[in-house]
Amino acid sequence: MRFTVKVLIMIAAAIIFAGCGKKEQSQPENPAETGEQNIVKLSSQSIKEISLQTETISLKSFSWEISIPARILADQDNEAQVGTLVQGRVCKVFVKVGDHVKTGQDLMLVEGLEIGEIKEQYLTAKANLEFQKANFERQKKLLEENVGSQKAFLEAQNEYEKSLAEFTADENRIKAIHLNENDVVDEETKPGQNGKTFCTLPVKSPIDGIIVERNVVIGQSIDVSTNAFKIINLSEVWADGQIYEKDLDRISNNVAVVFTTPAFPKELFQGKISYVGQTVDEKTRTITIRAEFNNADRKLIPQLFGELRIPVGKTDALVVPAEALAKIDNSDFVFVKKDNETFEKTPVTTGLTQNEYTEIKSGLKEGDIVVVKGSSYLKAELLKASLGEEE
Repeated sequence: MRFTVKVLIMIAAAIIFAGCGKKEQSQPENPAETGEQNIVKLSSQSIKEISLQTETISLKSFSWEISIPARILADQDNEAQVGTLVQGRVCKVFVKVGDHVKTGQDLMLVEGLEIGEIKEQYLTAKANLEFQKANFERQKKLLEENVGSQKAFLEAQNEYEKSLAEFTADENRIKAIHLNENDVVDEETKPGQNGKTFCTLPVKSPIDGIIVERNVVIGQSIDVSTNAFKIINLSEVWADGQIYEKDLDRISNNVAVVFTTPAFPKELFQGKISYVGQTVDEKTRTITIRAEFNNADRKLIPQLFGELRIPVGKTDALVVPAEALAKIDNSDFVFVKKDNETFEKTPVTTGLTQNEYTEIKSGLKEGDIVVVKGSSYLKAELLKASLGEEE
């Protein structure tokens, strides 16, 4: 009997202890201990000290842009390689690298026998033309007065036309080496070898611009293959970049674009697209885009690198200044003002960023008041509060 009572007491005690253990194990966790901290409260004094600023969110016109690396090139229509079309020797050079020159300005003086021969042939052809023209007009007058013969008239006419053709050919040779009649007639000549005339030829600039290359010195022999000078006019320049083929349908000619460069970080250079390439690079799968820029102040120089910003669309969107965004664990959020001293961490989904503004696709609505300056301080306070709770 005593044994049975003792067993019953032991069973009852085991049940009680088991029940207690089960009750203690099933106690729910305190939500406040595991909940995420989203609210930051600041005193008016703290808000003033950190110069916290807010902005009411609204729909704004938002442009989409493609930004691509680009480099400045000289406009090929304003670039010239200058040499001579005859063989000779440089006897004078009038310019150096960096000089500004005008169209028609003398760059150097070349002397040589070939130049003398060209001028001599021109003067001979000119004299012969004048003689044959006078004879032709005399025979024509005699024929009209019935004192001349038809045969003499026709012979004079034939010689005149022949001399005119010869003179035209020699005149074209003179023009080809950039001379005119005055240059030939006024030329001071000196005897050359074998009794030939030894003359000089002024080589002139074909464009306004700057001398960027000089490849000749006094006494140097030159011919038609010699590139004596390179001149560029930088009043207008090109910017070339590459776009991927997937963006081709979003680009068109005459679209206004902007060029930026680290050389002038605070300036935006305005231009327009003048050329869209017609071939795709097989290796990079890109297409050349060229934009033209007015460069009156000559700041953009060849081979200067920068970025070409091309607008490809426009829409109305909710946007915030890029500095309003904060990030924790690769998730973007902003702080929304709830009252004068309370700010709530609000996750957002972002889109494009243009001109220091970021598109907000979700997370905010029109009328929300967002912290645009001081979000980094609020983030620090939020992290500090979270660490305090974990302790």
